[in-house]
Amino acid sequence: MSDTVTDVPITTQPVRTGLYIGGETRETTDVLEVVDPGRPGVVVGYAASASKEDVADAVAAAKAAFPAWSALTAQERAKHMTDAIAGIADDRDEDAAILSQENGKIRFESWVDALVFEIRWNLALMLADEVDASKTLPVVPGAIPVSTEVSYQPLGVVTVIVPFNWPIAILGASLPHALLAGNTAIVKPPPTTPLATSRVIQRVAEKLPPGVLNVVTGKDESMAGLIQNPDVAKVCFTGSVNGGKRIMELASKTLTRVTLELGGNDAAVFLEDAILDDTHLDRLYAAIFDTTGQICMNAKRVFVHRSRLDEVVDGLAARLGKAVIGHGLDEGTTMGPLHQAAQKAFVSDIIQEAKDAGADVREYGELPGGDLAGGNFLRPAIVVDPELSLRVVTQEQFGPVIPVIPFDTEEEAVRLANDTWGGLCGSVWTGSPEAAQRVGSQLVCGYVWVNDHGATRLDLRAPFGGMKQSGLGREQGIEGVRAFQDTRSIATIDPEALAQMAH
Repeated sequence: MSDTVTDVPITTQPVRTGLYIGGETRETTDVLEVVDPGRPGVVVGYAASASKEDVADAVAAAKAAFPAWSALTAQERAKHMTDAIAGIADDRDEDAAILSQENGKIRFESWVDALVFEIRWNLALMLADEVDASKTLPVVPGAIPVSTEVSYQPLGVVTVIVPFNWPIAILGASLPHALLAGNTAIVKPPPTTPLATSRVIQRVAEKLPPGVLNVVTGKDESMAGLIQNPDVAKVCFTGSVNGGKRIMELASKTLTRVTLELGGNDAAVFLEDAILDDTHLDRLYAAIFDTTGQICMNAKRVFVHRSRLDEVVDGLAARLGKAVIGHGLDEGTTMGPLHQAAQKAFVSDIIQEAKDAGADVREYGELPGGDLAGGNFLRPAIVVDPELSLRVVTQEQFGPVIPVIPFDTEEEAVRLANDTWGGLCGSVWTGSPEAAQRVGSQLVCGYVWVNDHGATRLDLRAPFGGMKQSGLGREQGIEGVRAFQDTRSIATIDPEALAQMAH
C-alpha cells in the first residue's frame, strides 16, 4: 500500500461518474455539474443524477441481494470484504486530486480522506468474530421455565448518506460495519462532491456480490426513496443539525431507523497548568483550522484559564501568520477555500458581527488573486474574549474563525463548555491526569481528548457519536456493528422446570 501522496496534476478533462446498481453501471440523462470552489467557473466533472425510479431500483437490488448476503457467517462476509478492499490504494493519488478540486481542501487531506476509509474498513473486519456472538439465559427454577438464546440479526437494506467535507473517510465509520453485520447497502455521496467518493465505492462494490453495495448520486429532491421506501430498514446520516432533523422527519413516516452524526460546537478547555509548547499548540491549530475549519469534531470554542490566555492567542497567531491560502492542489497551500459560497457568506457575516460588537478580531494571511480571485476564500481569524451571546460563540462556525474565551475557575470552564446546543466532542488540556479525568468526565459529549483534539488522532476503534443535538446513535467499533443489528430471542421450554412450577 502506498503511504505517500504523489504529485497529480489538475484534471484537464471533466471527470464523469455513473450510478452503480445491482452490479451494473448506469448512466443518466440528467447530471450533476460539479464545480471547483477555488476556481470560479471551472467544472471538475459530472455525476449521474438519479431519478426516483433509479432510486427504487437501487433499493430493489439491495433487497434482492440481502437473503444470500445475510445467510453468510460474519467470517464469510469478512472474506468477501477483504477481497473487495484489496488494491483500493492503487488510484488514491488520482482520487485525492479529484476530491481536492471538488471539495476545496488541500490534496494531502484528500489523500488521508481516502486512506482513513481503508483503515476503518480493515478495523471493522477485525470484529468479525464478535458479530455473531450470542448468549443463553438459563432457566430460573420456580420462576422462568425456559432457556432463551439471545442472538443478533441484520436489519435489511440500509442507506448511508455522507457529507461533503470528509465523504470517503466518514463512509468508513459506518458502511463496513453495516455490511459485516449482514445488511446490504446503498451509498449516497454528497451532491456537491460526488466524484471521488463514487469512484472509490464503485471499485469496492464491483468485487462484492451484485446488489450488496450500490451507489446513487443525484439531487436531494429525488432521494426520498432512500429513506421512505418501506424496504429500507435504516438510514445512517452524517451532516448538519438541520439536515439530521429533516432526515428524522422523513424517516418517521415509515418508522425507518436512523443514526445521526451531526454538527458540534466543541469546547477545548485549557486549565491553568496546560502544556503550551510547540507540539501542543500545533495540535490545537490543526484541531481548529484543518479543512478550513469544516470538520464536525473540530474545536469550535477555546476556553483558557485567564492566566494563560495570551500564550494561547499568541501561539495560534504565530501559526496563522504562516498560513498560505490558495488552491488545494497548489504547491505550498496550507488552507483552501470554503466549500460553498453560502458558507463563506455565513462565516464572513459572523466575523463582521463580532467586529460590529466591538470584539477583538484578528485576521491573518493574504487572499489569493489571479484565477482564484472570487473563489470561496477567507482570511482566518481569532476572536479574543468575545461576548458570549455572539454567533461566533453560540453557532457552529464551520469555517476558519475561532473564539478564545477566558475563565477563572474549573467550575466556570465546565459550565461554559456545556452551555451549548451540541455535544459531539471536547478536550481537556492539562499536565494533571487527575484533572483531565475530573473535567473530561463532566463534559456532556460523546468523545473527549486529553491534550489533543480533532480527527487526526480519533481512535477509530472506539464508539463515536454525539449528545444533545449533535446526534443519535454511535458509529465505529462493535457498537457500530450492533447499530446495524437487532436482537432475536428464541425461548425453549424446559419440561422439568415447567413441571416443578405446576406443583
